[in-house]
Formats: sequence, C-alpha cells, structure tokens
Amino acid sequence: MKMFLFLSLTLFGVFLLFIVFLSSRLFALNDLSTGEVSRPVTLRDEIERLKAEVMELKDKLQQMQNNDVKLSVQKISVGDYPPVRFRNEAERKRILITGGAGFVGSHLVDRLMADGHEVIALDNFFTGRKGNVGLWLGHPNFELVHHDIVNPFYSEVDQIYHLASPASPPHYMYNPVKTLKTNIIGTINMLGLARRVKARLLFASSSEVYGDPEISPQPESYFGRVNTVGPRSCYDEGKRAAEALLAAFNRHENVDIRIARIFNTFGPRMHINDGRVVSNFITQALKGEPITIYGDGLQTRSFQYISDLVDGLVALMDSNATVPVNIGNPEEHTILHFSNIIRNLTGSNSEIVNQDKLEDDPQVRRPDIRRAAELVGWKPKVRMFD
Repeated sequence: MKMFLFLSLTLFGVFLLFIVFLSSRLFALNDLSTGEVSRPVTLRDEIERLKAEVMELKDKLQQMQNNDVKLSVQKISVGDYPPVRFRNEAERKRILITGGAGFVGSHLVDRLMADGHEVIALDNFFTGRKGNVGLWLGHPNFELVHHDIVNPFYSEVDQIYHLASPASPPHYMYNPVKTLKTNIIGTINMLGLARRVKARLLFASSSEVYGDPEISPQPESYFGRVNTVGPRSCYDEGKRAAEALLAAFNRHENVDIRIARIFNTFGPRMHINDGRVVSNFITQALKGEPITIYGDGLQTRSFQYISDLVDGLVALMDSNATVPVNIGNPEEHTILHFSNIIRNLTGSNSEIVNQDKLEDDPQVRRPDIRRAAELVGWKPKVRMFD
C-alpha cells in the first residue's frame, strides 16, 4: 500500500512537471503579446523544483513508515499475547497449517505458537474464522494468509499440517465437488510443496475412511465398508484418495509423511450450526427445541476433547510413524444416551424426537488406539463428561 502511495506521488510529480511546462510556454506567449518581458522559466528549473518536492514527499513517506514501525512494535509487545516459549534458531521450526483458522487448526496454532515456533495459517474462510486466531494477529511469529489450497502455495517451511477441508456433513455436502478438489488437488499441492522444500507433511484424515464399519473398535488395518457414490462419499473418498496420494509420494518421491485418522472431536470454537451431533444437541437443548435423533438412537459414537487431538497431532508429527494412526477416544456412547446427558446438563425440557435414519450414517464408530500408544506414545486424557 505504501509503495503504491509512493508511485502515485511520483506520477503526480511528473504530471505536475508537464502542466508547469505548458503553463510556462503559455505565460511566455502572453508576455510577448502584451509587450512584457520576464525571465523565462526553463525546463531545468522546473525539474530541479520538482525534484525537491519529490524528495520532500519521500521524507514524509519515510516518516510515516517509521511511525508505522513504532506502532507495530507497540502492538506486538509481550504483554499483548500469551506466554511463548523461547527457542533459538536451531530449535525453532517454521510450520504451515492449512485450514489454520478452523476449529482444529486454530487450536493447533495456539499450541505451536506457545511452543515457540513460527506459524503460517492458511485458510479460505469457507468454514474457518479470523476470530479463531485473533489472539495471535500481529505477532512476529504468526502469519495468517487468505488462500485456497486448490491453488499452489509456495513457502519455505519445515513442517506442514494439512487440515484444510470441510469436516461436517452439511458443509462438505453443500459443495461435494469442492470437497473432493480440496482433499485431492489441495493434497497434491501440499505434497508438491513438501517435496520441494523437504518438509514433513501430516495429513488430517478421518474415521470416515472406515465408512459404516462391520467391526468395532476399528483398527487401522481395517479397510472399511464404504459407499463410493453415496451422499457422504465426497468426503470419505476424498480422504481415502488423499491417503493413497501420501503413500505414493512417500514410496516414490521420498516425501516424509504422517497420516492421522481423526475421530469425533468437540470443544471450544465449534460451529454452532455445523450439523454435528454435539453442537446440534446442545443448541437444540438450550433453545428448548426438540432434540433430533436420526434412526433409533442406538448407533454409537466416540468423542475426544480438542486438547487431546492437538496433543495427538503434535506427537504424531514428531514420531517416526509413516503408517495411518487413529487419533480418538475409545469411550463409546449411544446417541440416545448422549442426548439424555445433554438434556440433563443443560436443564432442558426438550423432547427427544426420532426421524428417519440418514443414508450411509455409520452405526458404530470407535477407534482402536493401540497403534497410537505403541508408535506415538499417545492416549487421550479427557473423558467426555469431565
């Protein structure tokens, strides 16, 4: 913006020079017609005068820049931000997070910033919100970039957390083609970046790759039972295709990869209208509206708290595991039981209403986390109703 101002002022100076030159000629002609003789203003005189004006404007612009720097320094004083661990150049990493302004991404930003790293958060703000990372705006170690990863992105980084994708059914089914492109083309772009700069890439996959499983809990070795053309397939197959891309780049391009299969997660900054069971039930209960259950309510889900997920992602990134790893809480609840707990916790009088079962809605969803414990040294700490 400042460069644009400087160029504008320079062009204005040139234009002014031209006007003055024409004016001098007109005045000279006028003097001749009236018989008055004055010292002619030469082009060299005008150039020197305009040079002086341009230099004065440059000095003013420099003064403005200096004032901005002072304001920036005041803005990024240590007292304005949470405590940040000090790291020297050898320890501090430059880390890219796609989907960095989203629910999970913003909590990961908090963790990595507090750990003393430099963080670049990329987001197209389809579901992400600037306010989620507002705590760090202006910090010298943080950068928020409005960018869609369907388009290539270039930066020198050490690690990439690739989280970008709509994750709730209403969001990913709103634009299924976009969901597929984000998970496939976006992943190709991030893998290309990782290959070029020799960065380690962690991909946020999903328990949805298991589809509607026939076994419970689901180990990483289970290939799943999926509908490749169903209403949820844009998300499920997008994640499966992305996992295949990571495996191929690892085998043939030597890209250092990590794959996290994330199970249901809840916590602060969830979209209140994201269509997932936790936010749906809480919103309906607080409003006194009927709590909607699709099907008989006997289908099960496992919920992990956001802090456990972030711990798991960081631990996986820092591990040597290049195979898929489940990150979830094996504590299992039926949807009916969960709805009653929410109603009791909120003191709501909402009735529970059953509606038709959703197509391809999984009947069981529970992670086997033995691999996470063995290879990553991770297990969840927070119980659902702590």
